[in-house]
Formats: sequence, structure tokens, C-alpha cells
Amino acid sequence: MKVLVVGGNGKVARHFADFTKEDSAIEEIAMIRKAEQVSFFEERGIETVLLDLVKNSVDELADAMKNVDAVIFSAGAGGSGLDKTILIDLDGAIKAMTAAEQAGVKRFVMVSTFRTGREAMSQEQDLQIYTIAKNYADEWLKNRTDLDWTIVHPGILVDEPGTNQIKVGMGQDITEIPRQDVAQTLISVLHNDNTIKQEFEVLSGNTAVEEAVRNLK
Repeated sequence: MKVLVVGGNGKVARHFADFTKEDSAIEEIAMIRKAEQVSFFEERGIETVLLDLVKNSVDELADAMKNVDAVIFSAGAGGSGLDKTILIDLDGAIKAMTAAEQAGVKRFVMVSTFRTGREAMSQEQDLQIYTIAKNYADEWLKNRTDLDWTIVHPGILVDEPGTNQIKVGMGQDITEIPRQDVAQTLISVLHNDNTIKQEFEVLSGNTAVEEAVRNLK
């Protein structure tokens, strides 16, 4: 399975790249913005493509998705301003979805935020614009595309070593989860078709990642 990771240099995506080294079924292409980021992926034998979600067109994104089996959207503005949040987390996400459909890619995995929806949009004051952007990107993916989507809603991301133990579902109380465990969850999502047309929250828990994802209902 050839997978294009949009936002390939992000913290979760870098862990994903490390996992793909050990997974013979997944061949990653990392979409990155800067030439100086290439060496990280070259060291892991991962192909890269230099594209910018804001500056490059849908046609250019679609060209990078030719012969790809799945797209993971793990890009984000990362607190770099409200304008970038809209341009990347909302418009950039929709550009990636549109490009995937144009390129004939069916599988699309979205790394979202923990809370979305009208209630979260009104309550998350510090992250309100980000939550709004993520909410409407998620809704576009579910309701305005024919993609085989999965939406992953991680809890509070931390840089501690992963435990390979998670819990999944919707309506949970927010707690932490290592970025490494989110990355491993994305690997399992790609291996399990029961995750198609599913969205779920993922937090640290007591169930092995593969088991938790495989038993998702």
C-alpha cells in the first residue's frame, strides 16, 4: 500500500515514518514543504515530495497522488496564526480531499482534533478558530466527498514514549496520549477496513493498539 502523508514532517507523522520502516505492507511518500526536511526521510528510505498546501494548486497535489492507495492528512498550522489555521487546517484539508478524488484515491485518513461540532466550537475559547476549522474540514470529508474516510480524534498530545495501549470511542473525557501511539493507531487504521466511514477518539488506555482498532464498531 502506497501512502501519501500530507504534513509528513509533523511530530505525529515523523513517528508514522519510523513505524513504516518496520511495516513491509506500507510504502510512504512524505509530502513536506522544505528541502532541509528531506534528510530525515532519506535516512529511512522514504520518498519525499516538496509541496505547500497553501501555495500549490489542487492539480499539483493531485499529481503527487497518482498511483497512491491512501492519503493521510496530518498537516496543521501549529499555532502560527489564525490566517494559517484557515489556510491549512480548513482550506488545505479540502484541497487535499479534492486532489485525492481527482487522482482517483479512495482512502483518506484525517487526523483531527479531539472535540469538534457546534458545542465544542462555542466552548473552546483558546482554540476556537482551530476547532471551527477542523470541524468544517471533517464535515466536508464526511458529507461532501465520496472518499473512504476515517477521522481520528486524538486527545492531548504529549511527547512521551508510546505504550501501544489505547482506548477508542466517542464521548470520552479528554486525557493525554503520546504522539507515538497516535502514529501507531494510523498504521492500524490503514490495515483495518472496518475503520472506513468511522470517526473515533483515541486516548491512552489498556488495550493494544491493533486490538482496539480491529474491534472498533
